Amino acid sequence: MAVGPVTVEDRLWFNEANESRYFLVPGLIVLIMTLIGALLTALVVAREWERGTLEALFVTPVRPDEILLSKIIPYFGLGVVGLTLCLLSARFLFDVPFRGSLWIVTGASLLYLIVALGLGLLISSAVKAQFVAGLITVLVAFLPALMLSGFIFDLRSLPTAVRLLTYLFPARYYVALLQTALMAGDIWPDILPNAAMLAACAIVLLGLTRASTKKQLA
Repeated sequence: MAVGPVTVEDRLWFNEANESRYFLVPGLIVLIMTLIGALLTALVVAREWERGTLEALFVTPVRPDEILLSKIIPYFGLGVVGLTLCLLSARFLFDVPFRGSLWIVTGASLLYLIVALGLGLLISSAVKAQFVAGLITVLVAFLPALMLSGFIFDLRSLPTAVRLLTYLFPARYYVALLQTALMAGDIWPDILPNAAMLAACAIVLLGLTRASTKKQLA
């Protein structure tokens, strides 16, 4: 039986139009959340250390948990405003598809915001100097979110050692989760592991921050 010639047709999954903004916009959301949650928090809290504002709180009956909440809640609210603007811009300004659930995107974003806030508070409680806190935050939060999260480079193309290093940074999981939810849909085998890693990072960072604050108040 004769068989006709075989024609190979290329197809791009989840980004048929081959639009770069579909991949870049989720990465930009990650950078903005990192700036608001980690960098801004670290700078402002470190500035309060320099001015002696936090030392004044230590002589009051306020508890360590209340101090942490007083620092987390305002910047969490600011992050929610930034997230809302980012999602609206992604949908209506850049026409990024929202194939997944908006609740999943929002929940994952708020979870990453808590991670960023915990990292910023931990850095500022450790160094207590605004300039040094800013440098450390850029090195351990912003640059990994830019270079090692899958935002610019495909992680599969990186050397093995560098690719393994990316698993240490929460931005990697947030970028993967956003790209999956926005362009592919609610793919739970991809969403759940990334969300679990973000939750674990949030618990660890907030726990370390709580322990550090308790030690300074003692």
